Amino acid sequence: MTTRDELRTARRLSAAVLAVSDQLTVPEVLQTIVDTARDLVGADYAALGVPDEEGSFAEFVVAGVSDEQRAAIGPLPRQHGFLALMLREPYAQRVADIRADPRFGWWPDAHPVLGAFLGVPIMSGDEILGALYLANKPGGFTESDEELVGVLAAHATIALTHARLYARNRELTIAEERARIAHDLHDAVAQRLFGLRLTAQAVDVLLDRDPAAARERLAEVSTLAREAAEELHAAVLELRPARLAEDGLPSVLRKQAQILDRAYGGADGPRVRYEEDDPPVLPAAQQTVVLRVAQEALHNAVRHACARLVRVSLARHGAAGAVLEVADDGTGFDISAVLRAGRSLGLRSLRERAHSVRGAATVRSTPGAGTVVRLEVPGDAA
Repeated sequence: MTTRDELRTARRLSAAVLAVSDQLTVPEVLQTIVDTARDLVGADYAALGVPDEEGSFAEFVVAGVSDEQRAAIGPLPRQHGFLALMLREPYAQRVADIRADPRFGWWPDAHPVLGAFLGVPIMSGDEILGALYLANKPGGFTESDEELVGVLAAHATIALTHARLYARNRELTIAEERARIAHDLHDAVAQRLFGLRLTAQAVDVLLDRDPAAARERLAEVSTLAREAAEELHAAVLELRPARLAEDGLPSVLRKQAQILDRAYGGADGPRVRYEEDDPPVLPAAQQTVVLRVAQEALHNAVRHACARLVRVSLARHGAAGAVLEVADDGTGFDISAVLRAGRSLGLRSLRERAHSVRGAATVRSTPGAGTVVRLEVPGDAA
């Protein structure tokens, strides 16, 4: 028959598992795991360390130590003693008194005095990603404690592995965006500068022979220079981090639309318009995702859709969320054909961005009838 303690243990383990899969930030997940480990084994103190490459820790999450104690202890610990041992040895360490062990190093004066100790590595295959440290359990730690903490270490592995994959995907996305902008600079700005140079050469030829025609060419030079500057400004704006914290998402989107309208709007390009309807103030993570999705959708619309009008709108969605739409009246495309051809990187990236803040993204498009990119985000996602 299942006892009350066993049910409690199962519930706490279940909560830790759900934390890993609940789209919380990595520090939040690690804190949940540390708190659960400390509570379930009855330790006074618990910590989880993820090493960096400089002899310290990229993450060091603790439980049982107050903010005042942490401030008195000082900066993050270095890799020494049992802290380092757990990052080298691929198996658990359980000792009755850490101070009596010859492998013990030292701790700062303000550090709590530790006795009984249990350390469990966080492993991914043969690689040690970090370690769980527990200390000061009355009567010492047991084999059952070691097994229980091992289960939590396995879930910490999942969280840390997900974090690594997210970081790598983010690096790839940034590299792809920069490559795209560089390509745009070559295609747009370089072509305008080439035209500017040819026109300037024509002015030089006409100065003595036909001053009136030369003046007309000088007007073209001025127009080409302005257009090139606006193209360059638009590209630089995409490269430079937006001032979301200072200006707010609506203001940043409005400026982007205005710059793109000046750079591309006219006889050969689409007009770009921005609209808003009581948009809420979103958390930083949601603002960044909305901006990146808007930039990507605008890039595709103004450069590839052959549209006459591109409309960007931001409105309130629900109590605190927002909905973004980027719609154009251009050529459109067959979404199913794109998916069948395996050219769905942009669509997949869009959905991944939305999922990262618990949002939802859709793309509607029909050949000859334009495209609508829609992103819905809640206002309270982690």
